[in-house]
Amino acid sequence: MNVERLSQCARAGAPAAIRVSFEFFPPKTADMEQALWEAIARLAPLQPNFVSVTYGAGGSTRERTHATVKRILAETMLTPAAHLTCLAARREEIDAVIAAYAEAGVRHIVALRGDPPGGAGERYVPHPGGYRNAADLVAGIKRQSGRFGELEVSVAAYPEKHPESASVAADIDMLKAKVDAGASRAMTQFFFENDLYFRYLDRVRARGIDIPIVPGILPVQNFKAAKSFAARCGASIPGWLAARFDGLDNDAATRKLVAAAVAADQVFDLVDHGVTDFHFYTLNRADLVYAICHLLGLRPAREQDASIRGDVETERA
Repeated sequence: MNVERLSQCARAGAPAAIRVSFEFFPPKTADMEQALWEAIARLAPLQPNFVSVTYGAGGSTRERTHATVKRILAETMLTPAAHLTCLAARREEIDAVIAAYAEAGVRHIVALRGDPPGGAGERYVPHPGGYRNAADLVAGIKRQSGRFGELEVSVAAYPEKHPESASVAADIDMLKAKVDAGASRAMTQFFFENDLYFRYLDRVRARGIDIPIVPGILPVQNFKAAKSFAARCGASIPGWLAARFDGLDNDAATRKLVAAAVAADQVFDLVDHGVTDFHFYTLNRADLVYAICHLLGLRPAREQDASIRGDVETERA
């Protein structure tokens, strides 16, 4: 979709149907804390459907997630979705975390199995007293709905399959189990070839799964880091993408321009094929995500109001 086509869509009101969500991670240092809240302040006026906060197993990571979610609730009008994993914890511990979120006002949880501490290559072993997998965790969260009111549950989906799955079919079987347990939305792992998403979506629908499968979009802030992320999560890096960033290791300004162009091309193609919901992996940075949302026609509320008034005045004239 070129700029002229996008402008035509904006005038026709198409962007009103587009919804976005943003993913953040809890900060480890004071500088990272400042960067996170600068990103939240920049993106909040776009009125995302929700914002999610990632979660690590136990210890300080868990506490940082809780603190970030609580601050979002206390200081913003955003709707937080708290990530939760079933890794290395008893059911009673995880149920207590669910209860704490619910009591704080969180009504949306992203249920994930979690990665082994050693990362890719280490075999996942369920805690003997814990939830077995993400589907089991979804069921546990939904059971808590009776105590705290309805809790919405989102889950992960993998267009190129989870690196530990035997096949895409086995991965889709797990997604079906998560949906049967009560999940109402899935956000995909990031991908760079849209055909991967559409082929996956066809197979998911053929399996009888009808929940929204929201594409996860990763604007490439740093190509080396993105390549490392992809290797760990089983996502592929196409040759054309590597070629676009070739020779830009020491040219941050050009990297940012290329990254914006790549991500914009991807989301516009998805829009052309009828996609209206997007989940952005922000890496706690707002610039590229804000620019892409702007191109999609999303504006802060005051700008939208001014635009509507301007359109009305033009029509009256």
